[in-house]
Amino acid sequence: MLKVVKFGGSSLADAGQFKKVSNIIKADPNRRYVVPSAPGKRNKEDTKVTDLLILAYSHKNEADFEDIFKEIRGRYQAIIDELGMDYSLDEEFAKIHENIKNGIGFDYVVSRGEYLNGLLLANYIGFDFIDAADVIRIDESGAYDDKQTDPLLEKALSEHEYAVIPGFYGLRNDGSNEIQTFSRGGSDVSGSIVAKCSNANLYENWTDVSGFLVADPRIIHKPQAIQTITYAELRELSYMGAGVLHENAIFPVRSVGIPINIKNTNRPQDPGTMIVESTVHRPDHVITGIAGKKGFATVSIEKDMMNSEIGFGRKVLQVFEDYGLSFEHMPSGIDTMTIIVNTKDFVKHEQDVISGIHRAVHPDRIDLESDLALIAVVGRGMKANRGTAAKLFTALAKEKINVKMIDQGSSELNIIVGVRNIYFEDAIKAIYNAFIVEED
Repeated sequence: MLKVVKFGGSSLADAGQFKKVSNIIKADPNRRYVVPSAPGKRNKEDTKVTDLLILAYSHKNEADFEDIFKEIRGRYQAIIDELGMDYSLDEEFAKIHENIKNGIGFDYVVSRGEYLNGLLLANYIGFDFIDAADVIRIDESGAYDDKQTDPLLEKALSEHEYAVIPGFYGLRNDGSNEIQTFSRGGSDVSGSIVAKCSNANLYENWTDVSGFLVADPRIIHKPQAIQTITYAELRELSYMGAGVLHENAIFPVRSVGIPINIKNTNRPQDPGTMIVESTVHRPDHVITGIAGKKGFATVSIEKDMMNSEIGFGRKVLQVFEDYGLSFEHMPSGIDTMTIIVNTKDFVKHEQDVISGIHRAVHPDRIDLESDLALIAVVGRGMKANRGTAAKLFTALAKEKINVKMIDQGSSELNIIVGVRNIYFEDAIKAIYNAFIVEED
């Protein structure tokens, strides 16, 4: 049995959290490879170390740079002092200070939070340290380069029985020897890559919640936890805004069938949520989770007999592509097509897009609407249960919430509904009550 464990920023925010992490790692000798984030917030008013590094970079030529840099050093020194460690990061900080003043790139600076925390954690728990820059390669868009990374990382892991590998960064894959980071939250991706390359049996992702919740706790008071969820369900929920795990972290482990266990550093006894490729585990409810986002717009196109016009959809979508716009969903009828887009991206190009559609397909009419929220109701149990859609729309109708858009995938894994932004929270409450509260 081999486990890779990733700890988020809140799990390593201070000395007390370091002690919890150490106890968790040492409680199971199978936890052999550890991927840490940079120190997160110690309280609501605190600042994450990564945010301090961004601030330092933006102020590198200003008078207050030294004060910001001193604050960053203080965060790590406080951990060292409170843990009673005989260890110094002075040389590392001197090197980082010099590099920032010499104009080194942004990605290098923001990656130092993970790098320093990795050094500190490895020393504290007695593990070897593997610099992610030596073993992980990332392309210029921030995507994981498996062809270059996998042989490097597999070789390094085979030479270290126990090791700490900091998350979030690697080197550019173009041979430039420059630090490149994944997108924010990328330590989840790093952990997944380490799990894949070590042939782990389990990837444990430790954070400050006891797994995935059925719905956003900011909307639903104490929502139920999800015991087991498939990769496909998680992808749908993550895409629609559900937090906990960076969505790109799914792909490396999914390709080799490694399960992920979301665990709570502050409540290690809780089972958390198991994320698996497939399962015969019967879900507790018809739906697995509810998630959504606000801020979408619709572009509705009407034209008689559009269904018989070959290439109509392709021509419309080409207009969006020409302006660098992706679409979220595309419900359609015989003589109508609706393109749903992110309002913030679309608004800069709306008139150009309208003109482009007129030139491309000569529609009878184009209507725009904004202030749309999308809500995804996701669950593998929906396929085996009749009346799921009816139950969903009845719940919304009872609350007098008008549904502006409906979209269901052919997999029967999810139903997406569009409602006005002002009804977003009420809609999620209505769905939760109908499928979770009333079924219990």
